[in-house]
Amino acid sequence: MILPERLFEHNRSKLNKALAKNSVAIIHSNDEMPRNGDQFFPFRQNSDLFYLTGIDQALTILILCPNHPMANRREILFIEKPNQLTETWYGKRLTKSEATEISGIKNILWIEDFDRMFDEMVYVSEDIYLNQYENPRFVTDVKSREARFTQKVQKNYPLHRLARLAPLMTSLRLAKEPEEIKIIYHACEITGKAFDRVLKTLKPGMHEFEVEAELSYEFRRHGATGHAFHPIVASGENACILHYVNNRNVCKDGDLLLLDFGAEFSNYASDCSRTIPVNGRFTKRQKQLYQSVLNVFNKTREMMIKGTSITIINKQVGKLWEEEHVNLGLYSMEDLHRQDPENPLYTQYFMHGISHFMGLDVHDVGNRLETFESGMVVTCEPGIYVREEGIGIRIENDILITEEAPIDLMKHIPMEIEEIEDLMNAGKK
Repeated sequence: MILPERLFEHNRSKLNKALAKNSVAIIHSNDEMPRNGDQFFPFRQNSDLFYLTGIDQALTILILCPNHPMANRREILFIEKPNQLTETWYGKRLTKSEATEISGIKNILWIEDFDRMFDEMVYVSEDIYLNQYENPRFVTDVKSREARFTQKVQKNYPLHRLARLAPLMTSLRLAKEPEEIKIIYHACEITGKAFDRVLKTLKPGMHEFEVEAELSYEFRRHGATGHAFHPIVASGENACILHYVNNRNVCKDGDLLLLDFGAEFSNYASDCSRTIPVNGRFTKRQKQLYQSVLNVFNKTREMMIKGTSITIINKQVGKLWEEEHVNLGLYSMEDLHRQDPENPLYTQYFMHGISHFMGLDVHDVGNRLETFESGMVVTCEPGIYVREEGIGIRIENDILITEEAPIDLMKHIPMEIEEIEDLMNAGKK
């Protein structure tokens, strides 16, 4: 399943229309990140660059200058020039014709031509759009190629107006094109196959990393590039650690196993959470807690309609949890009446948000205040974490916002109690 070049042409067209007149925009590939003395970590492309070109190779730069007087200067892609030594050690690099076939860009130049060409294009432009990954919840000391380039432009072109490209890219990437939705759904299908494998193979005494290996095997077997994020495979009380990633403990008889995982396909993510009994049978208390999460999931999924937002849904979900928690005996109605409104009781057992945007990144562009529009993909992920009982449960599916009712892209992945137990015990005596 390959994304067509027309998608990237369409994406660039949308961006060109959003740029100010007489401007130039520059988007760089990600760096190859060193792992040790002579190796790099697996390369992951800058999502914005991939969105606009489909090119999944380092040392790549896109320049858009839609009002340039010369037609062949309005979009240029710069790529690494193939050479025998590099290809002998690290593999094949794209030729110019291959880059055109993928991206639809006709004017392909080698990366060493960039500085000269950029000077020429800047001097026929008034505004320079520079790209940065803008996420207030994520801060790193590592300077990206984009950040280093921004410093260079600030120094070399002080009389030009500099503009942020990120807000434009966010507005474009929020609502997915049909081709993107098709790819995300395929990633969800692969994720479901991996969960089916775990249901068939999980047994007491397995290590969490063995379960992770089963997921990885199924992902790669079906053509995924791997995990969309580091998977959480948390048994017993580990499930109460929201970002548990050690995945080293033994899965014990009588415990639950919380899985938060998702396949990545063609750079697009999926994100799924399921919680299952290690021995194939929920206890009475585990069923109570699990059904409570499922109740909230079903009601929340119905709220994910055009015109609302994550912030609005979060407030509504808080009320749902108060009712569920009282029914579970976690606190009383009297406790609710005495609670601090700034620190509601339900957050003791549900500490994270109910949703985030999905797409090229598992936590995709967009914030909690964004108004839902048709074509957006979000998660629905209620959970309950009762540390005193050593139980953590989360259920999560990916939801497509439409003009009418929301579409659950993971409705094929089992989540009902009886269905899970039946699948885990099929063939057992």
